[in-house]
Amino acid sequence: MIQRYEMSEKKEMLKLVAENAMGRCDRAFKDLTEKEIEWRPVPESNNIKWILIHLSQQWNVGIPRMIKANPNYKPAGWPDDYANSNPTLQMVMSDLERGKAAVLSGIDSLSPADLDAEIDLGRGKRKRLTMILTYLLEAVHHEGQVAALRGDITRRREKDKTFLV
Repeated sequence: MIQRYEMSEKKEMLKLVAENAMGRCDRAFKDLTEKEIEWRPVPESNNIKWILIHLSQQWNVGIPRMIKANPNYKPAGWPDDYANSNPTLQMVMSDLERGKAAVLSGIDSLSPADLDAEIDLGRGKRKRLTMILTYLLEAVHHEGQVAALRGDITRRREKDKTFLV
């Protein structure tokens, strides 16, 4: 049976999910190196850098667009083509921190009616709460991808002490 929550409880739950997802990412991303983020187990796969850039775009642009119900929102100074701007690891990590702050403060700014509102960002109307929650859960998915790639790196280093050093 699905439990129903009051809107104020939904906001608190949404913030809890955001804090948990972002905390998991913090732990998975800790002490990454430039060499690690560029490595791919096979040429066709995404590397960690791609995942970090994708999450940074979601936290700085995607979720704030949902919070503001503005499909054109971009933070001041955000590049038109962030993914191809080739940000360094330090830049992406800094952008992720800014994105986390924007998401958490944005969630705080939402009223119960805001959460329940249906908004359209170009793909049809959906509840704001559902849209934000979907992106936050995707962050957990990507955290798992990074953990798996880092596990691959660790196992390879067990066999080859010079791997990605």
